[in-house]
Amino acid sequence: MDEQQSTVWLTGDQVRTLAHPLRLRLLGALRLDGPATATALAHELGTNTGATSYHLRKLADVGLVREEPARGTGRERWWRSVHKVSSWRATSFDADPDARAAADWLNSYFVQQFVRLAEDWHAARDGYSTEWRDAAEYSDYILTLTPDQLSRLNADLHAVVERYRTDPGPGHGAAEQVMLYTYGFPRVVNSDRGGSAGDGS
Repeated sequence: MDEQQSTVWLTGDQVRTLAHPLRLRLLGALRLDGPATATALAHELGTNTGATSYHLRKLADVGLVREEPARGTGRERWWRSVHKVSSWRATSFDADPDARAAADWLNSYFVQQFVRLAEDWHAARDGYSTEWRDAAEYSDYILTLTPDQLSRLNADLHAVVERYRTDPGPGHGAAEQVMLYTYGFPRVVNSDRGGSAGDGS
């Protein structure tokens, strides 16, 4: 039985704790690959067990991961993510400069990760089947919206994603984990660098 909660809206303490590269990678590994020991995580992430154990405890202190005593044997401790998804709004931390700085760092980190993962896919895609190469696409759209309209658009997109997360329906071929990003933001006119390709891909 999957005991993970769906989404956590990060508190100031949680966002400050999570604003650390290794802690983000540890939490991501537990969410993507399931429960693991500090030793296994250290091996996977190329770090040492001591650092991994320390940062897992920091994540546990704010309720983002938890130990699974029933899986442990002797000194072996297993950890799992408590939630499937972390969400936050930077404006929630306007009165907390440290949390706001942590949220800003997280936003920048995830943009960098998106670019890295997209580049990894482009480098590896020739090794995938035609079906996967046709299915994997990116698009950019230019819309004229108010903040309220953008919020409603995001809510609609989140609902579609949640439907596929909980009940993807029938499909053909082997399933794989898929990275899907949405990022709607106002066009900053004085920073355009060549502009957008326009609607669609």
